[in-house]
Amino acid sequence: MAKGDAPRTGRLARGTITGLAAARIGMAQLGHRVRAPSAQAQADHEAALGRILFGALGQLRGSALKVSQLLSMHPGLLPDGVRQELARAHHQAPPLNRALVGRVFRQAFGQEPESIFEHFEPAAFAAASLGQVHRAQLAGHGTVAVKVQYPGIAATIASDMQLMRTALRALAHTDMPLPAHTVVDSVMAEIEATLLREVDYLQEAEQLQWFAQHAAMPGVAMAQPIASHTRAQVLTQQFLPGQHLQAWLATQPTQAQRDRAGQHLWDWFMHCIFVLGRVHADPHPGNFLFAADGRVGVLDFGCTRSLSGDFRSHVAQAWSALLRPTADPQRDVLVLRAYQALGLLRPDLAAEAYTAELAPALADMQAWQIEPFTQPVFDFGAKTPPPITAGRHQRVLGDQLVQVPGEMPAFERMWMGLMHLLTGLGARVRTHCPALSLHGSTPRDLPT
Repeated sequence: MAKGDAPRTGRLARGTITGLAAARIGMAQLGHRVRAPSAQAQADHEAALGRILFGALGQLRGSALKVSQLLSMHPGLLPDGVRQELARAHHQAPPLNRALVGRVFRQAFGQEPESIFEHFEPAAFAAASLGQVHRAQLAGHGTVAVKVQYPGIAATIASDMQLMRTALRALAHTDMPLPAHTVVDSVMAEIEATLLREVDYLQEAEQLQWFAQHAAMPGVAMAQPIASHTRAQVLTQQFLPGQHLQAWLATQPTQAQRDRAGQHLWDWFMHCIFVLGRVHADPHPGNFLFAADGRVGVLDFGCTRSLSGDFRSHVAQAWSALLRPTADPQRDVLVLRAYQALGLLRPDLAAEAYTAELAPALADMQAWQIEPFTQPVFDFGAKTPPPITAGRHQRVLGDQLVQVPGEMPAFERMWMGLMHLLTGLGARVRTHCPALSLHGSTPRDLPT
Protein backbone atom coordinates (compact mmCIF):
# COMPACT_ATOMS: atom_id res chain seq x y z
CA MET A 1 0.00 0.00 0.00
CA ALA A 2 1.38 3.37 -0.97
CA LYS A 3 2.41 5.74 1.77
CA GLY A 4 -0.43 8.08 2.73
CA ASP A 5 -3.22 5.97 1.24
CA ALA A 6 -6.40 5.21 3.14
CA PRO A 7 -6.69 1.68 4.55
CA ARG A 8 -8.08 -0.99 2.24
CA THR A 9 -11.80 -1.14 2.90
CA GLY A 10 -12.94 -3.70 0.31
CA ARG A 11 -14.21 -6.90 1.94
CA LEU A 12 -12.74 -9.10 -0.81
CA ALA A 13 -9.28 -7.50 -0.64
CA ARG A 14 -9.15 -7.70 3.15
CA GLY A 15 -10.51 -11.26 3.16
CA THR A 16 -7.88 -12.36 0.65
CA ILE A 17 -5.08 -10.98 2.84
CA THR A 18 -6.38 -12.85 5.88
CA GLY A 19 -6.98 -16.05 3.94
CA LEU A 20 -3.40 -16.02 2.70
CA ALA A 21 -2.19 -15.46 6.26
CA ALA A 22 -4.17 -18.48 7.47
CA ALA A 23 -2.67 -20.60 4.69
CA ARG A 24 0.84 -19.43 5.56
CA ILE A 25 0.23 -20.32 9.23
CA GLY A 26 -0.71 -23.84 8.14
CA MET A 27 2.40 -24.18 5.99
CA ALA A 28 4.62 -22.86 8.78
CA GLN A 29 3.13 -25.43 11.15
CA LEU A 30 3.90 -28.27 8.73
CA GLY A 31 7.49 -27.06 8.42
CA HIS A 32 7.83 -26.82 12.20
CA ARG A 33 6.69 -30.41 12.71
CA VAL A 34 9.54 -31.83 10.64
CA ARG A 35 12.21 -29.98 12.62
CA ALA A 36 13.92 -31.37 15.68
CA PRO A 37 12.10 -30.14 18.79
CA SER A 38 13.97 -27.64 20.95
CA ALA A 39 13.27 -24.48 22.94
CA GLN A 40 14.96 -22.37 20.27
CA ALA A 41 12.96 -24.04 17.48
CA GLN A 42 9.74 -23.32 19.37
CA ALA A 43 10.72 -19.69 19.94
CA ASP A 44 11.61 -19.28 16.27
CA HIS A 45 8.29 -20.87 15.29
CA GLU A 46 6.30 -18.51 17.51
CA ALA A 47 8.14 -15.52 16.06
CA ALA A 48 7.48 -16.75 12.52
CA LEU A 49 3.76 -17.08 13.19
CA GLY A 50 3.76 -13.63 14.77
CA ARG A 51 5.40 -12.18 11.66
CA ILE A 52 2.74 -13.79 9.46
CA LEU A 53 -0.04 -12.25 11.55
CA PHE A 54 1.69 -8.89 11.73
CA GLY A 55 2.32 -8.86 8.00
CA ALA A 56 -1.36 -9.41 7.28
CA LEU A 57 -2.48 -6.80 9.79
CA GLY A 58 0.09 -4.34 8.48
CA GLN A 59 -1.32 -4.67 4.96
CA LEU A 60 -4.86 -4.12 6.23
CA ARG A 61 -3.72 -1.19 8.41
CA GLY A 62 -6.46 0.85 10.07
CA SER A 63 -8.41 -0.95 12.76
CA ALA A 64 -6.53 -4.19 12.04
CA LEU A 65 -3.26 -2.54 13.04
CA LYS A 66 -4.90 -1.36 16.25
CA VAL A 67 -6.04 -4.93 16.93
CA SER A 68 -2.39 -5.96 16.61
CA GLN A 69 -1.41 -3.38 19.23
CA LEU A 70 -4.13 -4.44 21.65
CA LEU A 71 -3.45 -8.17 21.30
CA SER A 72 0.25 -7.60 21.94
CA MET A 73 -0.58 -6.23 25.40
CA HIS A 74 -2.30 -9.40 26.67
CA PRO A 75 0.50 -11.62 28.00
CA GLY A 76 -1.83 -14.50 28.89
CA LEU A 77 -3.60 -14.72 25.54
CA LEU A 78 -0.92 -15.43 22.93
CA PRO A 79 2.51 -17.08 23.12
CA ASP A 80 5.26 -14.57 23.84
CA GLY A 81 6.97 -14.95 20.47
CA VAL A 82 3.73 -14.13 18.66
CA ARG A 83 2.93 -11.26 21.00
CA GLN A 84 6.34 -9.64 20.62
CA GLU A 85 5.97 -9.57 16.84
CA LEU A 86 2.51 -7.99 17.10
CA ALA A 87 3.96 -5.33 19.41
CA ARG A 88 5.75 -3.87 16.40
CA ALA A 89 2.43 -2.24 15.48
CA HIS A 90 3.15 0.43 18.09
CA HIS A 91 5.81 1.79 15.74
CA GLN A 92 3.79 1.74 12.51
CA ALA A 93 2.15 5.09 11.73
CA PRO A 94 2.24 6.03 8.02
CA PRO A 95 0.99 9.61 7.45
CA LEU A 96 -2.25 10.42 5.64
CA ASN A 97 -1.88 12.55 2.54
CA ARG A 98 -3.31 16.08 2.28
CA ALA A 99 -6.15 15.15 -0.11
CA LEU A 100 -7.55 12.59 2.32
CA VAL A 101 -7.34 15.06 5.22
CA GLY A 102 -9.40 17.49 3.15
CA ARG A 103 -11.94 14.77 2.40
CA VAL A 104 -12.45 14.08 6.10
CA PHE A 105 -13.05 17.79 6.81
CA ARG A 106 -15.46 18.19 3.91
CA GLN A 107 -17.50 15.24 5.17
CA ALA A 108 -17.43 16.46 8.78
CA PHE A 109 -17.80 20.23 8.35
CA GLY A 110 -18.57 20.80 4.68
CA GLN A 111 -15.39 22.92 4.48
CA GLU A 112 -11.64 22.59 4.17
CA PRO A 113 -9.64 22.82 7.42
CA GLU A 114 -8.15 26.16 6.32
CA SER A 115 -11.67 27.62 6.32
CA ILE A 116 -12.49 26.83 9.95
CA PHE A 117 -9.11 27.48 11.57
CA GLU A 118 -7.02 30.64 11.46
CA HIS A 119 -4.12 28.41 10.49
CA PHE A 120 -3.92 24.64 9.90
CA GLU A 121 -0.62 22.82 9.46
CA PRO A 122 -1.07 20.31 6.61
CA ALA A 123 1.73 18.06 7.89
CA ALA A 124 0.79 15.97 10.91
CA PHE A 125 3.10 16.17 13.93
CA ALA A 126 1.87 12.90 15.46
CA ALA A 127 0.27 9.78 14.04
CA ALA A 128 -1.25 6.53 15.27
CA SER A 129 -3.09 3.52 13.91
CA LEU A 130 -6.51 5.18 13.63
CA GLY A 131 -5.68 8.80 12.91
CA GLN A 132 -3.13 11.59 13.02
CA VAL A 133 -2.75 14.95 14.76
CA HIS A 134 -2.21 18.43 13.28
CA ARG A 135 -1.41 21.75 14.91
CA ALA A 136 -3.79 24.61 14.22
CA GLN A 137 -4.62 28.11 15.42
CA LEU A 138 -8.17 28.80 16.58
CA ALA A 139 -9.55 32.20 17.55
CA GLY A 140 -10.07 32.41 21.30
CA HIS A 141 -8.07 29.24 21.97
CA GLY A 142 -4.64 29.84 20.50
CA THR A 143 -2.76 26.70 19.49
CA VAL A 144 -4.91 23.59 19.34
CA ALA A 145 -4.35 19.93 18.44
CA VAL A 146 -6.64 18.49 15.76
CA LYS A 147 -6.95 14.71 15.50
CA VAL A 148 -8.13 13.52 12.10
CA GLN A 149 -9.38 9.96 11.63
CA TYR A 150 -8.29 7.91 8.64
CA PRO A 151 -11.20 7.60 6.16
CA GLY A 152 -13.06 4.31 6.19
CA ILE A 153 -11.69 3.08 9.52
CA ALA A 154 -15.02 2.66 11.30
CA ALA A 155 -16.52 0.71 8.40
CA THR A 156 -13.81 -1.96 8.56
CA ILE A 157 -14.00 -2.83 12.26
CA ALA A 158 -16.65 -5.57 12.16
CA SER A 159 -15.11 -7.30 9.15
CA ASP A 160 -11.58 -6.92 10.51
CA MET A 161 -12.57 -8.54 13.79
CA GLN A 162 -14.13 -11.45 11.95
CA LEU A 163 -11.04 -11.79 9.81
CA MET A 164 -8.81 -11.70 12.88
CA ARG A 165 -10.89 -14.41 14.54
CA THR A 166 -10.35 -16.51 11.42
CA ALA A 167 -6.60 -16.02 11.69
CA LEU A 168 -6.62 -16.92 15.39
CA ARG A 169 -8.61 -20.07 14.65
CA ALA A 170 -5.86 -21.02 12.22
CA LEU A 171 -3.34 -20.38 15.00
CA ALA A 172 -5.38 -22.61 17.32
CA HIS A 173 -4.86 -25.53 14.91
CA THR A 174 -1.11 -25.31 15.44
CA ASP A 175 0.68 -26.60 18.53
CA MET A 176 0.65 -23.11 20.06
CA PRO A 177 -0.64 -23.15 23.67
CA LEU A 178 -3.75 -20.96 23.42
CA PRO A 179 -6.60 -20.50 25.93
CA ALA A 180 -10.04 -22.00 25.29
CA HIS A 181 -11.92 -20.48 22.37
CA THR A 182 -14.44 -18.95 24.80
CA VAL A 183 -11.61 -17.00 26.44
CA VAL A 184 -10.22 -15.81 23.11
CA ASP A 185 -13.74 -14.85 21.98
CA SER A 186 -14.36 -12.78 25.11
CA VAL A 187 -11.09 -10.88 24.65
CA MET A 188 -11.85 -10.26 20.97
CA ALA A 189 -15.34 -9.03 21.86
CA GLU A 190 -13.85 -6.54 24.32
CA ILE A 191 -11.31 -5.37 21.72
CA GLU A 192 -14.10 -4.86 19.18
CA ALA A 193 -16.13 -2.81 21.67
CA THR A 194 -12.99 -0.79 22.46
CA LEU A 195 -12.39 -0.03 18.78
CA LEU A 196 -15.99 1.04 18.21
CA ARG A 197 -15.66 3.50 21.07
CA GLU A 198 -12.26 4.70 19.92
CA VAL A 199 -13.36 5.66 16.38
CA ASP A 200 -16.14 7.87 17.78
CA TYR A 201 -14.36 11.13 18.52
CA LEU A 202 -17.52 12.61 20.03
CA GLN A 203 -17.34 9.85 22.63
CA GLU A 204 -13.65 10.59 23.17
CA ALA A 205 -14.46 14.27 23.69
CA GLU A 206 -16.93 13.25 26.41
CA GLN A 207 -14.25 11.12 28.07
CA LEU A 208 -11.76 13.97 27.87
CA GLN A 209 -14.27 16.26 29.53
CA TRP A 210 -15.07 13.70 32.23
CA PHE A 211 -11.44 13.00 33.14
CA ALA A 212 -10.58 16.71 33.11
CA GLN A 213 -13.41 17.33 35.60
CA HIS A 214 -13.07 14.27 37.85
CA ALA A 215 -9.46 13.10 37.56
CA ALA A 216 -7.65 16.41 37.87
CA MET A 217 -4.66 16.09 40.21
CA PRO A 218 -1.61 18.26 40.87
CA GLY A 219 1.11 17.52 38.36
CA VAL A 220 -1.17 15.92 35.75
CA ALA A 221 -2.57 17.89 32.80
CA MET A 222 -5.42 16.89 30.48
CA ALA A 223 -6.61 18.85 27.48
CA GLN A 224 -10.15 20.20 27.23
CA PRO A 225 -12.04 19.35 24.03
CA ILE A 226 -13.41 22.16 21.86
CA ALA A 227 -16.93 21.07 20.97
CA SER A 228 -17.51 23.59 18.17
CA HIS A 229 -14.69 22.05 16.14
CA THR A 230 -15.25 18.40 17.02
CA ARG A 231 -17.14 15.80 15.02
CA ALA A 232 -17.23 12.00 14.98
CA GLN A 233 -14.06 11.88 12.82
CA VAL A 234 -12.34 15.12 13.90
CA LEU A 235 -11.39 15.99 17.49
CA THR A 236 -10.10 19.45 18.38
CA GLN A 237 -8.61 19.97 21.83
CA GLN A 238 -6.30 22.24 23.74
CA PHE A 239 -2.65 21.86 22.84
CA LEU A 240 -0.59 20.43 25.69
CA PRO A 241 3.09 21.41 25.93
CA GLY A 242 5.76 18.85 26.57
CA GLN A 243 7.90 16.15 25.03
CA HIS A 244 7.31 12.46 24.54
CA LEU A 245 9.27 10.15 26.82
CA GLN A 246 12.33 9.43 24.68
CA ALA A 247 12.75 13.07 23.64
CA TRP A 248 12.40 14.19 27.27
CA LEU A 249 14.91 11.60 28.48
CA ALA A 250 17.32 12.85 25.83
CA THR A 251 17.41 16.19 27.70
CA GLN A 252 18.96 14.27 30.62
CA PRO A 253 16.46 15.11 33.38
CA THR A 254 17.73 14.60 36.90
CA GLN A 255 16.72 11.60 38.98
CA ALA A 256 14.55 13.93 41.07
CA GLN A 257 12.71 15.11 37.95
CA ARG A 258 12.14 11.53 36.79
CA ASP A 259 10.97 10.55 40.27
CA ARG A 260 8.51 13.44 40.34
CA ALA A 261 7.06 12.56 36.94
CA GLY A 262 6.77 8.91 37.94
CA GLN A 263 5.03 9.78 41.19
CA HIS A 264 2.50 11.92 39.33
CA LEU A 265 1.74 9.01 37.01
CA TRP A 266 1.51 6.44 39.79
CA ASP A 267 -0.75 8.56 41.98
CA TRP A 268 -3.01 9.41 39.04
CA PHE A 269 -3.45 5.81 37.91
CA MET A 270 -4.07 4.53 41.47
CA HIS A 271 -6.69 7.25 41.93
CA CYS A 272 -8.34 6.35 38.62
CA ILE A 273 -8.34 2.62 39.38
CA PHE A 274 -9.37 2.40 42.99
CA VAL A 275 -11.23 5.66 43.60
CA LEU A 276 -12.83 6.71 40.30
CA GLY A 277 -13.21 3.25 38.80
CA ARG A 278 -12.41 4.50 35.32
CA VAL A 279 -9.03 4.18 33.62
CA HIS A 280 -7.07 5.33 30.61
CA ALA A 281 -6.60 1.92 28.99
CA ASP A 282 -3.98 2.72 26.35
CA PRO A 283 -0.97 4.01 28.31
CA HIS A 284 1.83 3.60 25.80
CA PRO A 285 4.57 6.27 25.88
CA GLY A 286 3.16 8.16 22.90
CA ASN A 287 0.14 9.16 24.98
CA PHE A 288 2.13 11.12 27.58
CA LEU A 289 3.97 14.43 27.49
CA PHE A 290 6.60 15.59 29.96
CA ALA A 291 6.66 19.36 30.43
CA ALA A 292 9.44 21.65 31.62
CA ASP A 293 7.40 22.64 34.72
CA GLY A 294 7.29 19.02 35.91
CA ARG A 295 3.74 18.27 34.85
CA VAL A 296 2.78 15.17 32.89
CA GLY A 297 0.23 15.61 30.12
CA VAL A 298 -2.10 12.70 29.35
CA LEU A 299 -3.33 12.29 25.76
CA ASP A 300 -5.77 10.12 23.82
CA PHE A 301 -8.86 9.20 25.81
CA GLY A 302 -10.47 7.18 23.05
CA CYS A 303 -9.59 3.97 24.90
CA THR A 304 -10.96 4.18 28.45
CA ARG A 305 -12.71 1.60 30.61
CA SER A 306 -15.00 1.68 33.62
CA LEU A 307 -14.13 -0.81 36.36
CA SER A 308 -16.97 -2.12 38.51
CA GLY A 309 -16.71 -2.01 42.28
CA ASP A 310 -16.70 -5.81 42.44
CA PHE A 311 -13.90 -6.08 39.90
CA ARG A 312 -11.71 -3.57 41.75
CA SER A 313 -12.40 -5.25 45.07
CA HIS A 314 -11.50 -8.71 43.79
CA VAL A 315 -8.28 -7.46 42.16
CA ALA A 316 -7.31 -5.79 45.45
CA GLN A 317 -8.12 -9.02 47.31
CA ALA A 318 -5.93 -11.06 44.95
CA TRP A 319 -3.01 -8.67 45.16
CA SER A 320 -3.28 -8.35 48.93
CA ALA A 321 -3.21 -12.13 49.25
CA LEU A 322 -0.17 -12.36 46.94
CA LEU A 323 1.66 -9.92 49.21
CA ARG A 324 1.40 -12.39 52.09
CA PRO A 325 4.48 -14.52 52.84
CA THR A 326 4.67 -17.53 50.54
CA ALA A 327 4.70 -19.79 53.60
CA ASP A 328 1.31 -18.45 54.74
CA PRO A 329 -1.14 -21.38 54.33
CA GLN A 330 -3.98 -18.95 53.59
CA ARG A 331 -2.17 -17.27 50.70
CA ASP A 332 -3.19 -19.63 47.92
CA VAL A 333 -6.69 -20.05 49.34
CA LEU A 334 -7.32 -16.29 49.28
CA VAL A 335 -5.84 -15.87 45.80
CA LEU A 336 -8.00 -18.72 44.49
CA ARG A 337 -11.14 -17.20 46.01
CA ALA A 338 -10.39 -13.83 44.43
CA TYR A 339 -9.79 -15.40 41.00
CA GLN A 340 -13.00 -17.41 41.31
CA ALA A 341 -14.92 -14.28 42.28
CA LEU A 342 -13.52 -12.62 39.15
CA GLY A 343 -14.79 -15.57 37.11
CA LEU A 344 -11.33 -16.52 35.90
CA LEU A 345 -11.37 -20.01 37.43
CA ARG A 346 -14.03 -22.66 38.00
CA PRO A 347 -15.91 -22.23 41.31
CA ASP A 348 -15.34 -25.93 42.13
CA LEU A 349 -11.55 -25.80 41.67
CA ALA A 350 -10.00 -27.09 44.89
CA ALA A 351 -7.26 -25.18 46.68
CA GLU A 352 -5.00 -28.24 46.48
CA ALA A 353 -5.34 -28.37 42.69
CA TYR A 354 -4.68 -24.63 42.43
CA THR A 355 -1.51 -24.94 44.52
CA ALA A 356 -0.24 -27.98 42.64
CA GLU A 357 -1.06 -26.97 39.06
CA LEU A 358 -1.93 -23.31 38.62
CA ALA A 359 0.18 -21.54 41.22
CA PRO A 360 3.49 -22.59 39.56
CA ALA A 361 2.18 -21.49 36.15
CA LEU A 362 1.07 -18.11 37.49
CA ALA A 363 3.93 -17.40 39.88
CA ASP A 364 6.20 -15.38 37.61
CA MET A 365 3.42 -13.15 36.24
CA GLN A 366 1.95 -12.64 39.71
CA ALA A 367 5.35 -11.63 41.10
CA TRP A 368 5.81 -9.19 38.20
CA GLN A 369 2.38 -7.64 38.79
CA ILE A 370 2.78 -6.99 42.51
CA GLU A 371 6.51 -6.23 42.53
CA PRO A 372 6.04 -2.43 42.91
CA PHE A 373 4.11 -2.98 46.16
CA THR A 374 6.88 -5.00 47.80
CA GLN A 375 8.92 -1.94 48.82
CA PRO A 376 7.84 1.38 50.34
CA VAL A 377 9.74 3.22 47.59
CA PHE A 378 10.12 1.14 44.47
CA ASP A 379 12.90 1.77 41.98
CA PHE A 380 11.42 1.14 38.54
CA GLY A 381 14.90 1.36 37.09
CA ALA A 382 15.34 -2.12 38.57
CA LYS A 383 11.90 -3.44 37.57
CA THR A 384 12.02 -6.96 36.19
CA PRO A 385 10.76 -7.33 32.61
CA PRO A 386 7.44 -9.07 31.95
CA PRO A 387 8.11 -12.80 32.30
CA ILE A 388 8.09 -15.19 29.38
CA THR A 389 5.67 -17.97 30.29
CA ALA A 390 6.98 -21.45 29.52
CA GLY A 391 4.98 -23.47 27.03
CA ARG A 392 3.99 -26.08 29.63
CA HIS A 393 2.63 -23.33 31.88
CA GLN A 394 0.77 -21.70 28.99
CA ARG A 395 -0.96 -25.02 28.36
CA VAL A 396 -2.02 -25.28 32.01
CA LEU A 397 -3.41 -21.75 31.92
CA GLY A 398 -5.18 -22.45 28.64
CA ASP A 399 -6.85 -25.51 30.15
CA GLN A 400 -7.85 -23.93 33.46
CA LEU A 401 -8.90 -20.42 32.48
CA VAL A 402 -12.70 -20.33 32.29
CA GLN A 403 -13.39 -16.82 31.04
CA VAL A 404 -12.02 -13.30 31.05
CA PRO A 405 -14.12 -10.63 32.79
CA GLY A 406 -15.04 -7.74 30.50
CA GLU A 407 -12.82 -5.34 32.42
CA MET A 408 -9.77 -7.61 32.50
CA PRO A 409 -8.29 -7.01 29.01
CA ALA A 410 -8.32 -3.22 29.48
CA PHE A 411 -7.02 -3.54 33.05
CA GLU A 412 -4.11 -5.80 32.04
CA ARG A 413 -3.32 -3.51 29.12
CA MET A 414 -3.33 -0.51 31.45
CA TRP A 415 -1.11 -2.18 34.06
CA MET A 416 1.43 -3.42 31.54
CA GLY A 417 1.56 0.01 29.90
CA LEU A 418 2.03 1.78 33.24
CA MET A 419 4.83 -0.58 34.26
CA HIS A 420 6.55 -0.03 30.91
CA LEU A 421 6.20 3.74 31.22
CA LEU A 422 7.58 3.92 34.77
CA THR A 423 10.41 1.54 33.88
CA GLY A 424 11.31 3.75 30.93
CA LEU A 425 11.41 6.72 33.29
CA GLY A 426 13.59 4.84 35.77
CA ALA A 427 11.54 6.55 38.47
CA ARG A 428 11.65 5.86 42.21
CA VAL A 429 8.05 5.92 43.40
CA ARG A 430 6.24 5.73 46.75
CA THR A 431 3.87 2.87 45.96
CA HIS A 432 1.57 2.80 48.97
CA CYS A 433 -1.97 1.86 47.91
CA PRO A 434 -4.74 2.27 50.53
CA ALA A 435 -7.04 -0.05 48.57
CA LEU A 436 -4.71 -2.97 49.30
CA SER A 437 -4.42 -2.03 52.97
CA LEU A 438 -8.19 -2.43 53.27
CA HIS A 439 -7.93 -6.07 52.26
CA GLY A 440 -5.71 -7.29 55.04
CA SER A 441 -2.10 -7.18 53.82
CA THR A 442 0.23 -6.98 56.76
CA PRO A 443 2.46 -3.93 57.23
CA ARG A 444 5.49 -6.09 56.44
CA ASP A 445 3.98 -7.11 53.11
CA LEU A 446 2.50 -3.79 52.09
CA PRO A 447 4.42 -0.52 51.74
CA THR A 448 3.55 2.21 54.20
